[in-house]
Amino acid sequence: MKRIFVNLKRFEVPQKLNGICPSNNPQSWIESVIEDTIDLKLGALDDIQVIYLLPEALLLPAINKMKRNPAESWKNLLIGCQGVFREDVTPGGNFGAFTTNLPATAAINIGCSWSIIGHSEERKDKLGIIETYAPESKKEPKARAQAAEAVDFLINQQVICAMNAGMNVLLCVGETDDERGKGEFTEQKKRIEMALYSQLVNSLQGIKERFNESKIVIGYEPVWAIGPGKTPPGKEYIAFVSKLIKEIVQEEIRFTPEVVYDRSLKEENAGMIGQITTIDGGLVALTQFTGEIGFTPQGLKRIISKYQITRS
Repeated sequence: MKRIFVNLKRFEVPQKLNGICPSNNPQSWIESVIEDTIDLKLGALDDIQVIYLLPEALLLPAINKMKRNPAESWKNLLIGCQGVFREDVTPGGNFGAFTTNLPATAAINIGCSWSIIGHSEERKDKLGIIETYAPESKKEPKARAQAAEAVDFLINQQVICAMNAGMNVLLCVGETDDERGKGEFTEQKKRIEMALYSQLVNSLQGIKERFNESKIVIGYEPVWAIGPGKTPPGKEYIAFVSKLIKEIVQEEIRFTPEVVYDRSLKEENAGMIGQITTIDGGLVALTQFTGEIGFTPQGLKRIISKYQITRS
C-alpha cells in the first residue's frame, strides 16, 4: 500500500480575503472536494491510500461528507489534521485547558486518523521563537545545534501524544541549505546524513513501545528546495536520502519506516518519484501552480495516475 497525502494548508481562507480557497464558503468547497474524490474513485483504490490533511475548520465538514457516502467508496480515503499539541487530556488531570491548541484526543474523537507533524513551516516557526530570545542561536554553531535539538524535542512530544491517542503520524524531516552546505553532491552526503540523523533520532525517541496499531511515515522535505525559483532534487538525490532515512531509523529505532516525498508531488515529477523503489508515496499541496493556483481532485487523479503507471 502506497500513501498519497494532500496537505490543504489554509484552504479555509477564501480568495476575497487574500487566501487560496476558490469559494467564499470553504466548508461547502471541502465537501465538494470530498464528493469529487469519491466520484473519481480515488477513495477506493486498492493499492493507494489517499489522506487529506486539513485545517481545523474543514475537518468536520470533510469527515461528515465522507461518511454520508457508502463505506466501500471511501475505504482508502482518510482525514488527518495539521498537527497536534504536545500535551493531551489526561484522566484526573488536564481536562481541556488547551485554548488555541488541538489535543490529539480531540482530533481522533472527531474522526482524524492522521496528523502531520514537524513540517518545515512548523519547525521554522518554533526555531524563530527560540532565535528571538536567543539571538546567538542564529550564528554560533553550538547554540544553533541546541536550538534545533529543542525543536526536535517539541516535535517528539507531539508525536508521542498523537501515538498515545491512537493516531498515525506523518513526521517531516529535511535538510536546509546551510545544513547540506556547498560543493558537489558527493561532498554534501555526509552533512545531509548528520542533519537527518539528528532530526530522526531526536524526534522518534520513545515511540517504539507506542506502535500498537499506529503508524509512523517519514516525509522527506528538502527545505533548501522550497520556494519560487528553487530547483528541486533529482532522482539520485531523493533515492539516496530516502534509503538513508530507512537505514537510520532501522539502525537507531529498530523499524523500517515508509518514506514519502514531501517537497510537492505533482504531474511533472510523479512519474520520476514513482520509479524510486525506496519512496512509498508523496505529499500533494497543489495541483495547479500557474495562473490561478489551487487544488482539484481531478488534478489529484492525474498525479496519482502518473505515479501508478511508473510503479506498475
